[in-house]
Amino acid sequence: MVATPPPAHTPSEPSTRERDLSGHIFAVSAGLVGVCLTVVGLFRLFRKTGEVASVADNLIAMDAIVFLFACLFAYLALRTMEEARWRRLERLADGLFLFGLAAMVLISGLIAYELI
Repeated sequence: MVATPPPAHTPSEPSTRERDLSGHIFAVSAGLVGVCLTVVGLFRLFRKTGEVASVADNLIAMDAIVFLFACLFAYLALRTMEEARWRRLERLADGLFLFGLAAMVLISGLIAYELI
């Protein structure tokens, strides 16, 4: 008996590599939520007089919320079986993740500028 090859991969069907992206966004976003909350805690612990510290810790707290939503949408993308919904959720998670990273870089620059 000859084994039949697996069905051909259609272009619209997500590959394993594409599906893995949701898992990576999920894991890294969850870690970055923790990083943001740690920075907020450090700001509260070592309160420096000045408005920039207050603005920076508020911004980093909002960035934690962005990463939390990226994590949530990536998780939902991992759980869904419907391809159109999966693509929408992953695109949303990806966009939020990239926005959160860009915001984190800008906020880090604000923090570094204030500390120098």
